[in-house]
Amino acid sequence: MTGEDSGRDWTAGALADAAKDWIAIDGLWFQAVEQAYGMDVAVALDCKVWEQFAAIEAGRIKKRLKLPEAGGLSSLDAALRARLVHNVNTFTIERPDSHTLVFTITGCRVQSARQRKKMALFPCRPVGLTEFPAFARAIDPRIRTECLSCPPDTLPGVPYCRWRFTM
Repeated sequence: MTGEDSGRDWTAGALADAAKDWIAIDGLWFQAVEQAYGMDVAVALDCKVWEQFAAIEAGRIKKRLKLPEAGGLSSLDAALRARLVHNVNTFTIERPDSHTLVFTITGCRVQSARQRKKMALFPCRPVGLTEFPAFARAIDPRIRTECLSCPPDTLPGVPYCRWRFTM
């Protein structure tokens, strides 16, 4: 096996481990910035990073899955399911009508880790307000994104966050 070939066995377990590693480095980076500069600066920088990353990830998923340029909510559904983070988070996708997709994160590794460490929930709403629209626009620029629930403003009965995408 050559160096190029090693580490390319992307079984479900390996992919989940890679997703955990990716979340760990993101969290460690965030906590270092938070400790050095405070939560407001850390969230502001996180928003900049996630806006760019979400568009890059969506573009790669779109290419890998061969999604059409204007694939609408069906393409978004497929792309959301293919995100790296969803190898370790749990979520539901509902389609209440042909013009709406509701995405709910029911188990969030980041928030679970913070709860285990007796830390407050990460106030991810500002990051989500940047990340989710950027991801959706990269899949189909006609898609509109609305936050229904996200820390620190969560609805009763919603474990973490819920987003509505419409055409």
